[in-house]
Amino acid sequence: MKTQFVGLVGDIGGTNARLALVDDEGHIRHPKTYAAVDYGSLIEVIATYLEGQAGGRRLARAALAVAGPVVDGEIAFTNNDWRVSEGELVATFEFETARLLNDFAAQAMAAPHLPPDNLRQIGPDIRGAEGATVVVVGAGTGFGVAGLARSGRGDLPVSAEGGHATFAPGDEVEIEVLRIFRRRFERVSIERVLSGQGLFDLYQALGEINGLPAPLKDQKMVTAEGLKGDPLACLTLDRFLEIYGSTAGDIALTYGARGGVYVSGGIAPRLMDRMVLGGFRRRFEAKGRLAGFMADIPTALIVHPYAALVGAARVLKQLEVSPL
Repeated sequence: MKTQFVGLVGDIGGTNARLALVDDEGHIRHPKTYAAVDYGSLIEVIATYLEGQAGGRRLARAALAVAGPVVDGEIAFTNNDWRVSEGELVATFEFETARLLNDFAAQAMAAPHLPPDNLRQIGPDIRGAEGATVVVVGAGTGFGVAGLARSGRGDLPVSAEGGHATFAPGDEVEIEVLRIFRRRFERVSIERVLSGQGLFDLYQALGEINGLPAPLKDQKMVTAEGLKGDPLACLTLDRFLEIYGSTAGDIALTYGARGGVYVSGGIAPRLMDRMVLGGFRRRFEAKGRLAGFMADIPTALIVHPYAALVGAARVLKQLEVSPL
């Protein structure tokens, strides 16, 4: 029996566009990645994908996870000049309905449904409160945040731009880091520190604070040399993960995320072993009078390669039931 495809899902960032088909049983099929620099628009990428993978067949629905805020059904990408709207997708490809949602909101839709082998536990083996809110956070090019409100009527992703909230230092060293960052930035947001560029800037700041030379040239070198044992790079990775844990804890408190906190993004998988064993969880729980509350919230690293596509497929299913 020939597979029936009911929709298109995507995970669209400033660097890469990942697209896949969803069959009538909800399974993701034929994922393919395109370099954004090779295409003039997202419409062009989708047309190329559908011609190659769907043979020009019309699909009923589309759900695309995009890196940035969706405003009135439209996204203007930060890291390239692409712009697309839900209306344009419907008109161009004759979808019955199309939905754009933040990429971290899509990952939040996926997180509670990922099997255990797609997660790496951080900290104690505990279960979150059944049906309670969860959040996903992640450092990469920037810092993403989204929540998932859960109820008997279904799950509702809650998009956010939490990476642009103000960075909160947790001790004297981080206060000094903030002072150094303030020389360059009038306002220091979370993603000024918890991002690829932030990791490198933190390395240079810690070198200055400790009176150590900082010869490495970029964040990739800091990560590689830190994992090999370079003293300043090691110090940087450990401090980065401590700040990461503290920030994840702040966001968990803000959302009341008793269902769990999931970590994604491009940086954490490279630091997986260090994250599991290091200061992330200690700083996550270190919330004074709310330490006991935090101790009951599980934390896990997402290692599924297409988590945003999984979440978009869940949104696609919701569109089948209620396109509005």
